[in-house]
Amino acid sequence: MAEKILTTEFSEEMQRSYLNYSMSVITARAIPDARDGLKPVQRRVLYDMSELKLGHDKPHRKSARIVGDTMGKYHPHGDSSIYDTLVVMSQAFKKGMALVDGHGNFGSIEGDGAAAMRYTEARLQKFAEEVYLKDLDKTVNFVPNYDESEKEPEVLPVRVPNLLINGSEGIAVGMSTSIPPHNLGEVVELVQAYIDQPQMDVAQMMEYLPGPDFPTGGIIANKKDLKEIYETGVGKIKLRGKIEVELGRRKADRDKLVISEIPYTMIGAGINKFLMDVADLVESKKLTDVVDISNQSSKEGIRIVLELKKDADIDKIKNILYKKTKLEDTFGVNMLAIAHGRPETLNLKGILDHYLEFQYENTTRKYQALLDKELERKEIREGLIQACNVIDLIIAILRGSKNLKDAKACLMYGDISRIQFKHPGFEEDAKQLHFTEKQAAAILEMRLYKECLKKIARYEKILKSRDAMNQVIQEDLKQIKEEFAVSRRTVIEDGKEAVYEEAPMEVQEVVFVMDRFGYCKLLDRQTYERNQETVDQEYKHRIPCLNTDKICIFTNTGSLHQVKVMEIPFGKLRDKGTPIDNVSKYDGSREEIVFLTCFGRLTGQMLLFATRMGMMKQVPAEEFITNNRTVVATKLQEGDQVAVIRVVGTETDLVLQTTGDVFLRFSMEEIPEMKKASRGVRGIRMSEGEALEEIYFVSQNPVITYKKKEVHLNRLKIAKRDGKGSKVRL
Repeated sequence: MAEKILTTEFSEEMQRSYLNYSMSVITARAIPDARDGLKPVQRRVLYDMSELKLGHDKPHRKSARIVGDTMGKYHPHGDSSIYDTLVVMSQAFKKGMALVDGHGNFGSIEGDGAAAMRYTEARLQKFAEEVYLKDLDKTVNFVPNYDESEKEPEVLPVRVPNLLINGSEGIAVGMSTSIPPHNLGEVVELVQAYIDQPQMDVAQMMEYLPGPDFPTGGIIANKKDLKEIYETGVGKIKLRGKIEVELGRRKADRDKLVISEIPYTMIGAGINKFLMDVADLVESKKLTDVVDISNQSSKEGIRIVLELKKDADIDKIKNILYKKTKLEDTFGVNMLAIAHGRPETLNLKGILDHYLEFQYENTTRKYQALLDKELERKEIREGLIQACNVIDLIIAILRGSKNLKDAKACLMYGDISRIQFKHPGFEEDAKQLHFTEKQAAAILEMRLYKECLKKIARYEKILKSRDAMNQVIQEDLKQIKEEFAVSRRTVIEDGKEAVYEEAPMEVQEVVFVMDRFGYCKLLDRQTYERNQETVDQEYKHRIPCLNTDKICIFTNTGSLHQVKVMEIPFGKLRDKGTPIDNVSKYDGSREEIVFLTCFGRLTGQMLLFATRMGMMKQVPAEEFITNNRTVVATKLQEGDQVAVIRVVGTETDLVLQTTGDVFLRFSMEEIPEMKKASRGVRGIRMSEGEALEEIYFVSQNPVITYKKKEVHLNRLKIAKRDGKGSKVRL
């Protein structure tokens, strides 16, 4: 077959392809469906476990088997995403209601990862089996899988608003979803009330559902904002950990603050981060009343203990913990879900409307299927009743037929040509028979006819009456609540704002010193002045500054590393000091210091940058005002490095000196002022293998010693920037 080449605009093809990719990630990967509240991978894992018959009363099966089966049949996107989903659905500290019963190491609330899938086992929780997968064959549509070799459910027939109960988090292309979990019992009560009063507003809804219920417990501290969140579908929830006070029973015992519940956002690495933050606060003298901190958490729950000094100010400590650590955090709410095939931000009423629409559809399908089955049984049973009226004739036909085919022909069409009656008199009655095929096939299966008629009447009533269907849904929800509901774990209140005013730091003059090996420390001003000659000899860098200032480290890689002076330890004159790598992000193994100063000296100044390839620019010091510990100080070409950085004063002329003994003098006005992200302009033309080595300001250095020979810079001819310069005779 000849190859066909299509001509198209590249930009249009990129836009079209990226849009297709984006929509695929949004609708088929990261965002849950508003109907069952599940992402595709979650739905496929649960369905596959159902197909593998992994019920709550069956033995656990290896996770690797579940993952492999799901990947091979339904989700060909790698085993890690499937196993991660299986793990999360088993973790009760992440889900409002766990859906998978894990056996083995499935991770912990402190961030420990699950064991490899070949070691762990899993099966469905009873809740998932009864509420998420029941009546799967009677309710939802099945669609072809990725290679059309299997069928999978479009959605699962979830009987509760899973989008609210288990929440969801996901990041797609250009959008994300973050829905907090809620209490099953409260959600069920809300749905039951909403069915009876569909016109109720959010304030009335919150009488049944006061707010999210996180599995880690804790406190929601901004109750007043919840109404707006439920009305708009977006907002921020302020979470706090629960702090309890344990007073010492004896005089020798210390009072303790015990954190028994943590914010939902602190799950995992956040716990260790909290412990480190508290330790830092103690070291920096901001938590002076805490003498020890220990993590005594176990399978029984969270227990982080802070031992206090005698007569400690407990309220102050609480405020510091809430203000300075993740014990108070924000959960961003964005209730985005796929509704009718497209992403939509839903408010509380919108979620309930989509849920009920889905339930009405499922209930209609279920009872229509049950009705069709009962009507089929009714037909058969009516035939059986007729058969009972002529039972003697039926027995005579069965005895007189040679095979089942002859008997069936007589029952359906009155054909007695192949029937040999042992007793005369049945021939005329037999000719009158006209049972249907199904009646004839089931003639010996007698059933209760009245029970069948009752079921048909009930099913028809449910299908014809919305009130009857509402009653069925409400009764179903009531049974789910009675069997599976748990009590609320998260307290909701309007907590007082945590107030903590740091005592103003005493401003102190210090001297930052660093030797040629990179060991640094702070000396107080008096110590430095008494031993200035010794310090100047032993230390390469000496910078007088304030303890509120920052040390700025410019490197040859074009980076600026900043470190607060207060983070650098004080030392005695003979102390070795601390490696600068340990207190900053500077890495001495891959970069060199070109210029070192404190930010206080740079205020209002202009910095002159020059690279080994001869690129130059002037940058205002204000460009480097940032809270980041490391920023890009200048943009470099590939293979280039920063050679020199100088603070520009009132200088008018400068001289560039290269490794090839070439000098070029020109006016400072020719070097433009530029942003830090720019490369600059070329200052000098150089031969291959030559590099810029040094810069001199003529007013500061009219005469220099270069390779043991005096060079009078003030006698050099003033040229133009980007010239070749002149070589000095040595």
